[in-house]
Formats: sequence, structure tokens, C-alpha cells
Amino acid sequence: MKRYLLAPGPTPIPPEVLQAMAQPIIHHRAPEYEALFAEVRRDLRQLFQCQNEVLMFAASGTGAMEGAVVNTLSPGDPVVVVRGGKFGERWAEICEAYGVRVLPVDVPYGKSVDPAAVSAALQSQPGIQAVFATHSETSTGAVHDIQALAAIVRETPALLVVDAITSLGVMDLPMDAWGVDILVAGSQKALMLPPGLAFAALSDRAWAAVPGARLPKYYFNFAAERKAIEKNQSAYTPAVSLVVGLQESLRLILAEGLPNVFARHDRLARATRAGVQALGLTLFAEHPGAACTAVKAPAGIDGGAIVKGFRKRGITIAGGQGSMKGKIIRIAHMGYVDGFDVLTALGALELTLADLGYPVKLGEGVRAAQQILQK
Repeated sequence: MKRYLLAPGPTPIPPEVLQAMAQPIIHHRAPEYEALFAEVRRDLRQLFQCQNEVLMFAASGTGAMEGAVVNTLSPGDPVVVVRGGKFGERWAEICEAYGVRVLPVDVPYGKSVDPAAVSAALQSQPGIQAVFATHSETSTGAVHDIQALAAIVRETPALLVVDAITSLGVMDLPMDAWGVDILVAGSQKALMLPPGLAFAALSDRAWAAVPGARLPKYYFNFAAERKAIEKNQSAYTPAVSLVVGLQESLRLILAEGLPNVFARHDRLARATRAGVQALGLTLFAEHPGAACTAVKAPAGIDGGAIVKGFRKRGITIAGGQGSMKGKIIRIAHMGYVDGFDVLTALGALELTLADLGYPVKLGEGVRAAQQILQK
């Protein structure tokens, strides 16, 4: 059975990247690796749209999230955390694990945060050190207006720390131009790699906060990593094969051109949304992003059954998380994905829904998506 991976991470990997990673491994302290890493450093700055170095760790994206907390804060520091899904909640959980005081801005699942609520939270008490937000909330399909949040946070001493794990390389997020202070990402989404690399880029404002941070750290020590990266090295053993693959995936992304990458993802997202709505289904996110489409399961049908129906056809999508388990499904369209992947997913959705007794007219969703893709 041919298999399709349309879950929001890991995502499909291009053959060029797989072939690069299959080459004999090189030593991470050798000149060959240093030359490779110099290219990766340069290309990561283009992807992040920033001037400062992008730090890289052998970890999941959560490692970079934890690093962003421990390298800029001290015990008891008050921070604002936008909690609008499982990954916004993760910011709060990391902060609380280190004794950072969380002032939550809670957003119902599927909704996007009102920037005015963040502004009010910042004014609620003095001394707030940071605002933690998620650009693309993978668990709900919603996107938050980071540009608007950045404009608000910039007027205060607080840092804006953004989880871009599912949005980097999907939607435009010019870190420096918008004034984001820390941007974190992971390898297994639009970077078209296996899981295992975490990234963090810091503004000058964020770097100024690092020396005074008193939370414990060892491996995720941003200052030590920046010192090593200036010599085209890492402080500790890197995931060499993944970095080799990253070199190739960055080449592919930049050859396509960031504006074209963003336009492609937008087109795929619009086609997917048009397809599911043509079947009479309802989108879950009020302001959906371009990384994945979250769809409410029809009344009387468990979302998990839809996921299983896809799986028996060789297609992996995702169900809901936490309180949304069984209530939504999520179809990803990021990274190494094209229009025919979207049509395949919608065709499978039609067949699966028909199997489950939902009144679907075969071809309606596919046709609606084709009309978007043909333009």
C-alpha cells in the first residue's frame, strides 16, 4: 500500500533530502562539517528573516521553547502566556516548571487571541518580563496575529517570544521587521526533515536579557551555543545527518523563494478549506492558518473513526488533542506537499465519510479544491 503522510508533523521528506542524509556520516569537528555549517547558518538567517545567528540544538522544538524560558528569565518573574491550544499551554507548563509566574491570557480552542487582551495583561502589573505566544496553533488550526502582538509588546520592556514551529516556512513571519524577540522552530514541519533539530533566534533585546537570567541551564545554554556557532561549530555533538539534510532542505526552500513558498502554502490551505466546506463540514478555527486545516467531525461521527478510515487507506492525518479528542480532524498541507496531495486527502475524506454513513456526494470536495488549484 502506498502511504501518504498528511499529519502536522512529521511531514513528508523530499528525496533529495533523504539522499543527502544517507551519505556516509562526517565528523562534526572536521573542516568539511564547518563549511557545511557555515552555509546552513547563512540560509537559516534568510529563512528566519533575521540578522542575528540562529541557534541549533539536537532536540525537538520543545527544547528550543525550554531554552527560550531558561535563558531569559529568573525564578518568580511574571510573564504573560497566550493559551489558546495545547502548544500555548505548553509555554505555560514550561514556565511553571521553572518557577516563573504565569499570567494567562486564555483563548477558547479554535479562536485567535485579541491583541487588546494581551495589552491589558501587560498593563495589569509592573515588571512583566516576557509575552509567550504561538503563531500557528497546531492543535486547533488557528493562527494568531503576531505582527499586532509585536507592535504592542515593543512599547514595553517585555520580550515577545514566539513558537513558530508550525509556521516557519509556511507563513510570512519576518522576525526583525516585526520586532519578535525570540523565535523558535523545529525540523519536522515545513523544514521537511525528520524530528530532531530545534532552532532559536534572538533579537538584540533578547540577548541583553541573557546574562541576567538565573534559571538553571546546561545543554540549552544560549550563550555557550552562540560562542561555538561563531566558529561554525556547536557546543555539543550535533545531529550531523540531520544538519546535512537541513543544508539540502534550505537549498530547496530558498530556490523556490520565500514569497513563492508562502503563496504555495496559502493556495493549498484555501483549496483544502474549500473542499471540506463543499462537503458540508465546518472549519474549527475562526482564523485558520496555512499549515493545517482543522475540521469539526460531523454530528454523530467520532473524529477518531475518520482518522482510522484514512489510515486503512494508507493516509495519516491527525485527530484532536486534549478536550478536542474525537471532535476534530486535522489535515496538514505544509512542507513537501502539493495540490495532488490535497486532492488525495479530500478524496479519502469523501470515501471515509461515506463509509461512516455521512451523506456525501462523491467528488464535491475534490471539485471545489480543483477550482482553487486551477486558478
